Amino acid sequence: MEPESFDRLFTEILQARTRVYRAGQPTPLQRLSIPCIESETGAQVFVKREDLSPINAYKWRGAYNCTAVLSEQKGAKCVVAASAGNHAQGVALAVRMLGIEAKIYMPLSTPMMKQKAVRLHGGNHVEIVLVGDTYDQASDAAKDFAAQNNLPYVHPFDDLYTMAGQATIADEVILSNEGPFDYVFLQIGGGGMAAGVSSWLKVHHPLTKIIGVEGVGQASMAASLEHGEPVTLHEVDTFCDGTAVKRPGNLTFNICRKTIDGMITVTNEEVCSAIQKFWDAKRVIPEPAGAMGLAGMVKFCAENPEKVKGKKLLCILCGANMDFGKLALISSQSAIGANRRRYLRFHLSEQNGSLLSLLDRIFADVNVTEFQYGKMSDTDGYPVIAFEAVPEKMEELQQNLQKEKIISQDVTEDPDVRYRVINYNPGLFKHPVLLHVHFPERKGALREFMRKVSEVANVCYFNYVYTGETIGRALMGFEFSQESDHARFYEIVESSPVECKPVAGESAHRILAVK
Repeated sequence: MEPESFDRLFTEILQARTRVYRAGQPTPLQRLSIPCIESETGAQVFVKREDLSPINAYKWRGAYNCTAVLSEQKGAKCVVAASAGNHAQGVALAVRMLGIEAKIYMPLSTPMMKQKAVRLHGGNHVEIVLVGDTYDQASDAAKDFAAQNNLPYVHPFDDLYTMAGQATIADEVILSNEGPFDYVFLQIGGGGMAAGVSSWLKVHHPLTKIIGVEGVGQASMAASLEHGEPVTLHEVDTFCDGTAVKRPGNLTFNICRKTIDGMITVTNEEVCSAIQKFWDAKRVIPEPAGAMGLAGMVKFCAENPEKVKGKKLLCILCGANMDFGKLALISSQSAIGANRRRYLRFHLSEQNGSLLSLLDRIFADVNVTEFQYGKMSDTDGYPVIAFEAVPEKMEELQQNLQKEKIISQDVTEDPDVRYRVINYNPGLFKHPVLLHVHFPERKGALREFMRKVSEVANVCYFNYVYTGETIGRALMGFEFSQESDHARFYEIVESSPVECKPVAGESAHRILAVK
């Protein structure tokens, strides 16, 4: 981007100040307590709370600014847009306030929550068209429709008016009197926010280091900067759907290559961990893309502690339009992203008490969060156990495994573990019972029960996931040398704090492959 183009962008940023605040108020800039950063580096962490905006995301700024220009200066009565969610809400809000219409294209996979939000903000001023499996496909369809009908297109990132609107985030940061910041971490999808915010920050605080943050499976800007021109990825990971763009904009690329000081990529698990950090610190749950900046900050600080020692750091919580259906996945992956959870597969002899012995010897003081086990052999067992611990405790666990000469394998990333595929051979089960097992979710409660029943029963199936409740719930299968041992087993159950309820006949027959 040539100097005169930067001058034009800066002029538009000043003009955007007069427009965007018709649609919303400045968002708070707050201190954020992130212990893993503060304790290691003494750095101060701040967050710009765009989740507290009119659409719970920053996109209202650029969408309103661009739409207002098209309506008020160019006389547009109808605009076209494409979005995976937040830009669509911004356009919907804008057209309703401006009294014009919008045709908004969204991917077929767009969560119903985001579709409802678009209709809520736009009312009868908006028509939603669902097309394609990705944002890029929806965008292509929207651009074709706009061209065929001679209608203006409100670009979500590659437009000076849109970028100028997003840059008002930086304007508020500068006017907050909390700066200048030493490092600012900006998530990047198409690059509109990163371009607008970084360019305006660099004008006022040229020593500030801007770090762009992308997902590992959607790092189109990093690839483009490396190649010296915009690059189109063949495919993108859509977990962070708000930044799932195959190709950055031409304008945004030309700005970012001059204003971005470095790039860092983060995994989905690291993003999940950042979402949990926001919950712990502010009791807010960002959408995945909304937490990407913090994820990049945490990773950068871990890799460069000396660079950030005693510095002031800023990230942007750019959106909190979370698809509720993602919460379970985010919760399960957050500990992995924080390097606190690991899944290990063990090789044990298939005999009574072998699993209990392992728990007592190795996992006595470790928080076990999952069991995955099914009997596949009369001689060998391969249970998978998930545990959570701080890095020091993990190292101690590994040392104990080596000391005890226990064979284990880290299977955290294995697909059968991730999708909870538990293999078992019910034909090997001897006089089995299949039970819903409920136990107090406290240290040792289930182990005490397993210790008592081990004299008469052997675990042949075990499916348990920690859910955060005070009661633990597991599906467990027990086998017996002889059927008469069932009575003694239930006597032990009656005298324990554990409740066992048989799986209903038809379900039990199906699980145990009984005809």
